[in-house]
Amino acid sequence: MKLEICSFSGHKIYPSKGKTYVRIDSSGKAASYFIQRLNPRKIKWTVIYRRLNKKGMTEEAAKKRSRRTVKHERAVVGASWDAIRAKRNQKPDARAAARQAAISKSKDAKKAAAAAKKAAAPAGQAKVSKQGAKGFAPKAAATSR
Repeated sequence: MKLEICSFSGHKIYPSKGKTYVRIDSSGKAASYFIQRLNPRKIKWTVIYRRLNKKGMTEEAAKKRSRRTVKHERAVVGASWDAIRAKRNQKPDARAAARQAAISKSKDAKKAAAAAKKAAAPAGQAKVSKQGAKGFAPKAAATSR
């Protein structure tokens, strides 16, 4: 059993009851009002009017409480909140100097690692491409004149 809903009044229409007319399918009353081009929002017995004007609400919903956002000061992994606060309170030039020292230290470490890698690789061996390592035939040499 499929219930239709009247597009004018919003009431349920049971099978074999009501009539179909243009875009509404309900009683003659709804059809008449539709033909007169009346707005269902202004007709008090329609469902649309009752929804808009908050009529017939059986339960009064409790007033929604909005959640207030609570700000928390959290520590970053590897640094406690006290350490972060101490860095924040430092003078800008002291922080800049510490930053430069850390950057130079990491650059030196990178250079040392690159040098160690270079020393470990044999000097006489040529680089082999991925395709060459997989056994593909080498590219043909260019033969232009």
